Amino acid sequence: MSKTKTIVWPQFVLFGDSITQVSFQANGWGSEMANKLARKCDVVNRGLSGYNSRWAKILLPRLFPSKSSENIVAVTVFFGANDSALEEMKARQHVPLDEYSENLKEIARHLASVGVSSDRVIFITPPPLHEATWEKECLLKGFPLNRHNSVAGRYAQACVEAAGQCGVEVLDLWTLMQKDGQDCTVYLSDGLHLSDKGNQFVSEHLWSLLEGRLDKLPSILPYWGDVDPEDPGSILLCD
Repeated sequence: MSKTKTIVWPQFVLFGDSITQVSFQANGWGSEMANKLARKCDVVNRGLSGYNSRWAKILLPRLFPSKSSENIVAVTVFFGANDSALEEMKARQHVPLDEYSENLKEIARHLASVGVSSDRVIFITPPPLHEATWEKECLLKGFPLNRHNSVAGRYAQACVEAAGQCGVEVLDLWTLMQKDGQDCTVYLSDGLHLSDKGNQFVSEHLWSLLEGRLDKLPSILPYWGDVDPEDPGSILLCD
């Protein structure tokens, strides 16, 4: 008796900090990606709240080992919101700008080494920061403002430059969310994390980068109307 072949689903991995971790919530950009790609690939959430690019780099071999990375069709790399925390505030998450840039390049190099080519990687910059709103959140937790929008902008620019040097695409949220002087507060729930509108913004812009590539993935398993009810295995067990 022949063995039934296991179905291996392609994977789209979302790798980042809390903005990625919570992206599977209702109206989140991650859940929207999963909805668009249902039956085409698994959208895998590897968001790690509070993490920075330094810790992410250390985790690479555990999260993207060579044996399990060959079926990855896309990866988003979304760090910087924690790296850009102000060093003078003794922020545990702070990573110097030059190191942040090198960490992103190392992430891209590791992904390439395990078979995830540059055309399947998208860097996402940190979004803008609304300082007055975020300061209220900080004060509620007993500490002063620990981030500045101008600093987040420098990290966003470093992300854009690193993407160019690595040959990967980039979604520059910091610039796009403030384009032509628009008010970025509508995209932020607490001055740092995304609101529903911010999640929608990320989803729409990310999909514009991915649609031509991932929308062409074949649907996994046959359309229900093609299944013979008298002999369903004749099509369901075919490769």
